[in-house]
Amino acid sequence: MLISPEVLAAVARSSTPLLLLGAGGLICHRAGVFNVALEGLLLLGCFTAVAASACTGSAVLGAAAAAVAGAAAAGVFAFGTITRFGHPLILGSAVNLLVAGATTFALEAVFGVRGTYQSPDLARLPHWFSGAAAVPGIGPVLAALTPLGLLALAAVPLTHLMLHRTIAGTRLRGVGENPDAARSLGVRPDGYRFAALVLSGILGGLAGAELALGAVALFTENMSAGRGWIIVLALLLTAGRAGPLLLALACYAYTQALGFRLQTVGLPMQVSDAAPYLATLALMVWLGVRPRRVRGQNQDEQKRFSFGGRGG
Repeated sequence: MLISPEVLAAVARSSTPLLLLGAGGLICHRAGVFNVALEGLLLLGCFTAVAASACTGSAVLGAAAAAVAGAAAAGVFAFGTITRFGHPLILGSAVNLLVAGATTFALEAVFGVRGTYQSPDLARLPHWFSGAAAVPGIGPVLAALTPLGLLALAAVPLTHLMLHRTIAGTRLRGVGENPDAARSLGVRPDGYRFAALVLSGILGGLAGAELALGAVALFTENMSAGRGWIIVLALLLTAGRAGPLLLALACYAYTQALGFRLQTVGLPMQVSDAAPYLATLALMVWLGVRPRRVRGQNQDEQKRFSFGGRGG
């Protein structure tokens, strides 16, 4: 029950949008941009993917439209924060509120429904490995992956390699750590930050497409359900470290999948809905406190060593 092929398949489905959105948030964090608009980018991607899929009959075009919409929204956010020097927290919150209201209004205006839009004609993202479902162990996990799922699996390690093994990534990290020093070397911090925000918008749009057209094909009001805020909090508490961030997202995905599974044996829905947030928050607090505790212990040891040396 705790670790079964069905639970692992649900983890794969749940973690795909988190990994895509988390990679975009990580890039922004390393560029020194506080991107709190991740929730709005994800929700915008969900609605745009469903609307484009319904109009064109193609899930691929739906995902492409979601990426474009996410890039456009992130570009507006970047213009306001970087070019016009707006406060990122205020503008990011405004993006989240605007998208939440606009998608609710557009749901009724475009589809004539409230709450949820679902149609049997709505195209879903393909599952290339659906034939592997009968394979013991890893088969259900492979069957649950869409092309965006494969991209999500590679997103975090590719982001890490880009940040630490490429010139552009090194400059981007330099912009985030010391923009004045980067500027003195001829690097334009605003350009890198603008690009980081637009890239996070693309990944956020793709994450929304996976959430809306991956395992199911539907749109529900506020279906992002706080995932963007989870990533923002994870980035803050893990100081933008890829490993702890990946661990926190895996904890959320696993707890969510396990909660859905335990509902079938009588677990109250309220408990299963709250469990992913509580478990992930506890893990992130531990990940955030542990490095400070280790640094404190190291400083105490250095003080004792220095005291002992003077006493000799």
